[in-house]
Amino acid sequence: MKNKNFDAIIIGGSYSGLAAGMALGRALKQVLIIDSGSPCNRQTPFSHNFLTQDGKTPSEISLLGRKQLQTYTTVSFLHGLVTSGKRTGTGFEIELVSGETFAAQKLIFATGIKDIMKDIEGFAECWGISVLHCPYCHGYEVRNEKTGIIGNGESGFELSKLISNWTKNLTFFTNGPSSLTGRQVEQLGKRQIIVVDKKIRKLDHINGNIQNIVFEDETEVSLSAIYAPTPFLQHCQIPESLGCELTSEGYIKIDQFQQTTIEGVFVCGDNASRMRTVANAVAMGTAAGISASKKMIMEEFDSKVR
Repeated sequence: MKNKNFDAIIIGGSYSGLAAGMALGRALKQVLIIDSGSPCNRQTPFSHNFLTQDGKTPSEISLLGRKQLQTYTTVSFLHGLVTSGKRTGTGFEIELVSGETFAAQKLIFATGIKDIMKDIEGFAECWGISVLHCPYCHGYEVRNEKTGIIGNGESGFELSKLISNWTKNLTFFTNGPSSLTGRQVEQLGKRQIIVVDKKIRKLDHINGNIQNIVFEDETEVSLSAIYAPTPFLQHCQIPESLGCELTSEGYIKIDQFQQTTIEGVFVCGDNASRMRTVANAVAMGTAAGISASKKMIMEEFDSKVR
């Protein structure tokens, strides 16, 4: 790529990054979108709860987004992995694993998060297919089906209350000794939610579709779907290396304009929000692109009238 200097570089070219790119492209800014091609929902068969795109595959949505962005001649794409970033006198410089470097006034990180899979055989293979994180994304498709929750304590109890909206055939798996209170167990029982405290050995599945939960004592329970919240890490540590602060939950801290605690660095999508939906990622990306472009426009105007 001949051009090495841009108004903005977007790291991460999935839904949020593409939306940021569109906002910047429409603001006539020179933009580079760098993506390594490993979105977190790559196993998810269909995307839902996104108006006009409901039921499309994740790849369909992203491919359409890239196609629409090709209309904007100031937006460029590069397949690659960014390994580091640093501040310069005029903005930022980033380096790829290939050794290439690029410079920009502003950076936007749309890099998502990395889910930490539970140490259960078959769990990772089912993630996003029949092991689910969000009932608003996937609950309708498994409504009234035999469903499980892998959780414990207060957070698991609250999740079971939520999931009971989509199915009355619900089982709560604590995957070992239960930390539920007696009152919580009583309340679950009143809603016919069974609590099982056996240790899980594996998930029997066919191409990621759960058939049975198998316990260490070799007993099993058949299911259609499981909700299983997982801890996460930031997929990219470069914002932290630049000095961006994290929240107590591990998300990148942002203001109302998607800007981090470091001037000129913006983030959008799953790396900064609990609301883990494609629709929200697009909304945050649009906001980040508008905010970054507006900041550049104002800075340029002010510099010429001083």
